[in-house]
Amino acid sequence: MQSLTILAAADVIGILLGAVGGLVVGVAVFWAIQRVTGKSHIQAAKQQAETVVHDARLQAENILKTTQLEAKSDAIKRREEFEKETTEVRNELRETERHLSKREDMVDRKWESINTKERELENRDKKSAEKERELANKDKQLTNTLTEQRAQLLRIANITVEEAKEILLSRLEDEVTHEASNLVERVVNKAKEEADSRSREITLNAIQRYAAEHTCDNTVSTVDIPNDDMKGRVIGREGRNIRAFEKSTGVDVIIDDTPGVVVVSAFDPIRREVARISLDKLIQDGRIHPARIEEIVAETQKELDGKIIEIGKRVTLETNVNGLSSKLLPYLGRLSYRTSYGQNVLRHSVEVAFLSQSMAEELGLDGALARRCGLLHDIGKAVDHEIEGGHPEIGAELARKLKESPTVINAIAAHHGDVPATTPYAPLISAADAMSASRPGARRETLERYIKRLESLEAIANGFDGIKQAFAIQAGREIRVIVDPEFVDDSTAWKIARDIAKKVEDELTYPGEIKITLLREVRCTEYAR
Repeated sequence: MQSLTILAAADVIGILLGAVGGLVVGVAVFWAIQRVTGKSHIQAAKQQAETVVHDARLQAENILKTTQLEAKSDAIKRREEFEKETTEVRNELRETERHLSKREDMVDRKWESINTKERELENRDKKSAEKERELANKDKQLTNTLTEQRAQLLRIANITVEEAKEILLSRLEDEVTHEASNLVERVVNKAKEEADSRSREITLNAIQRYAAEHTCDNTVSTVDIPNDDMKGRVIGREGRNIRAFEKSTGVDVIIDDTPGVVVVSAFDPIRREVARISLDKLIQDGRIHPARIEEIVAETQKELDGKIIEIGKRVTLETNVNGLSSKLLPYLGRLSYRTSYGQNVLRHSVEVAFLSQSMAEELGLDGALARRCGLLHDIGKAVDHEIEGGHPEIGAELARKLKESPTVINAIAAHHGDVPATTPYAPLISAADAMSASRPGARRETLERYIKRLESLEAIANGFDGIKQAFAIQAGREIRVIVDPEFVDDSTAWKIARDIAKKVEDELTYPGEIKITLLREVRCTEYAR
């Protein structure tokens, strides 16, 4: 407050000094005017000077009053601010004091708790020391007792300590070996039972989760024609049109007496599809000559190339396989025009992808990686018409060139057992491949091939000694063999069944598996007369 009063007084003094200065200036002006104008104007100047002085005095009084009021207001304001700050500081000090008081109470309680725990620990230490002394005494007594008993046993048995140790260790070794053998046998049997049960469960779950269409593709390409006159136009004068068409497409065009149909034959499915579409366009257009044939074939080839890439893209989206090289997409699309026993290879690859993912996830493996391996496992079939070798080897080499992971490469190469499996994904792909190929409706055979396979199965079974009859049943999925019980006993029957299965595996090619059922029936007939 004292500093505020001093500041206000200084302001008042400054105002008074300003008023006095104004008075002095007025007097100086008055004297200057008096000197200039002379005595005739003295009276007027004097009156003017008095007016100036009077105005200056009134102004000084007003300024002084205003300054005093402002100084009082400022002093009141500063006092209020000071009191507010003082109140806040006091509140903070009180709050700090309360916190310190609480912390002091907490410290006191903790200190009391620590003292209590220290006393408890001291009591426990004392009890532990007493127990240790008791245990030491008991240990000493036990040692003495064992020594006495050992001496008595040695006197009774008339053997040394080393001999007793050897006998004891020998008995323990025999017991442990016997128990270990039993334990190993139980563990192995249990593991086999659990493995069989778990594998069946995983396989059934995978099959149930992915239900695919039970259909197969037709591998014969035919083109419908409106009338038999169109056959002549397709052949052309002296066969020039059909020769130009076969040269441009690389296929064989079969035109026989079958009404309304022209057959396109080719080993390469892509060429066959290009030829089929081109011939259909030519028939619809009506202009069939060598130049038009070349133009249509080139146009169709370009369209089919684009369609193949689109098919590859759709399949990657359907299976959610990301990060594939763009060079792999045409190969995937080409699989759409490739069949195996009538089964579309691309749809088969999609089935294998999802089946592999399902089984991998059941086993705690990476489902996405298994799906990728399954989708690419038959990629070699897209080019096996052009490159020598089996499709697993071709597909693995193609995947290696396009920077696929070693796991994917091994799964492709090993899914038919051509190379050893180095990862758990290769057996999964092999199992999923067999499941997709052997399910009902997946594949079909021509009638001639089907009959030939049944005859081969029966011939193999009848080739063994002691066989009376053999029948291929269940569409070639099972062989029912009946043996002569006079020449074949029970143990020999098992051996014949294994030998038949081994010979079927070595000599025939078939999807899935074939069951060998051997029957040995003994009939005893007597007559009562």
